[in-house]
Amino acid sequence: MEKLLTKIKTKSATIGIMGLGYVGLPMAIAFSNKFNVVGYDVSENTINHLLNGRSHIADVLSEDIKKYLGKSFQPTNDDKTLGECNFIIICVPTPLTDEKEPDLSYIKSACATISKILRKGQFVILESTTYPGTTEDVVIPALEKTGLKAGKDFGVAYSPERIDPGNKEYTVEKIPKIVGGVNEDCTELAAMLYESIIDKVVKVRDTKTAEAVKIVENIFRNVNIALVNELSLIFEKMGIDTWDVVDAAATKPYGFMPFYPGPGIGGHCIPLDPFYMSYAAKRYGFIPRFIETSGEINEFMRVHAVNLVEKGLKHVDKEMYGAKVVVMGLAYKKNIDDARESPSIKIIEELANRGADVRVYDPYVKSIKTNVGEFYSEKSIEDGLMGVDCAVFVVDHDVFREMKVKGIKELMGSPVIVDCKNLFDGDGESSYLGIGKGN
Repeated sequence: MEKLLTKIKTKSATIGIMGLGYVGLPMAIAFSNKFNVVGYDVSENTINHLLNGRSHIADVLSEDIKKYLGKSFQPTNDDKTLGECNFIIICVPTPLTDEKEPDLSYIKSACATISKILRKGQFVILESTTYPGTTEDVVIPALEKTGLKAGKDFGVAYSPERIDPGNKEYTVEKIPKIVGGVNEDCTELAAMLYESIIDKVVKVRDTKTAEAVKIVENIFRNVNIALVNELSLIFEKMGIDTWDVVDAAATKPYGFMPFYPGPGIGGHCIPLDPFYMSYAAKRYGFIPRFIETSGEINEFMRVHAVNLVEKGLKHVDKEMYGAKVVVMGLAYKKNIDDARESPSIKIIEELANRGADVRVYDPYVKSIKTNVGEFYSEKSIEDGLMGVDCAVFVVDHDVFREMKVKGIKELMGSPVIVDCKNLFDGDGESSYLGIGKGN
């Protein structure tokens, strides 16, 4: 461990990043500013893009890749190169299975790869979001099959990623980093590594605590979004505008944090973490009813958005079957190209299953895969809206917010607008419906 400490201080350590996606690539570039970095990914296409100086992640500019490429940043799909690394940071996906249980196959595959090159004096850090106990129960046993002992022969720590795609203010370096090691020495060493590139590092008791921190952060958001979503369903019936209510409540200077309704939640963490925690809780004999209910409410909002489409079409004497419907927005949040777990996926599937003729548009996302096929974005807003019976605005992209209801309807056929993100005021139109709008 002393040798690793010296390598951190002298900036002579080689850092391996496994998985060069939305988390791994920004982290690799951040470390490349101070250390030599090996960026490993199993995707040959991803590596070829990077070797040609092209970024596939919106938060990382191609200029950033070119700045370090061939100098301190080496992209590769050759796992043997990881043997040169002093620290190996795992940034692979942790999705859900069809049964809504944790899919740790990517973590297990990463551990199997590391096991082939693991030697004394190396340090492994897991960043992938997962349930408390994964590092102890999955990662360490897999690595100790080599005969080496975690915390003695090689270091182990967990440090949850906190990447927020599209956030220009809170970049990798500006977001406080949680670190918990398998023992105190590992915690200190991992913290020192991250302190070399990140403004603030927060050390916690152990890996299990660090894993729980990330889960709590996202369950907190999931539960509060579910609460306001449920309230929005009630307020719609009562003729109350949820958005006005929340904005007014937010004027209280203490004890309240505003959350807003919507068509469900997306991204790589919030829709998944409640199920990861639920799985872990059940292993300890506890049924997390509150957590599971919040997940069910947020998933239902996608169906509710489609119900509003059906309701709006009836206003203009149209049936869902055969109606031309455009889904406006494919990303999971505004102004980014990330469509992971996007509410639009289920909305598209539900519309198609009810017989609608579906088209899509997003200024950032070129296509989206669903269980009813892959849908490709129309070339322009005008192409998306032209002649449709209903437009469902799922994402609050800035370009959508600049539009006016009157201008939208002039392009459409039987103009029904379903506003899932409070983009418009509706202009008093009866064929304008919105989640939580009280109409």
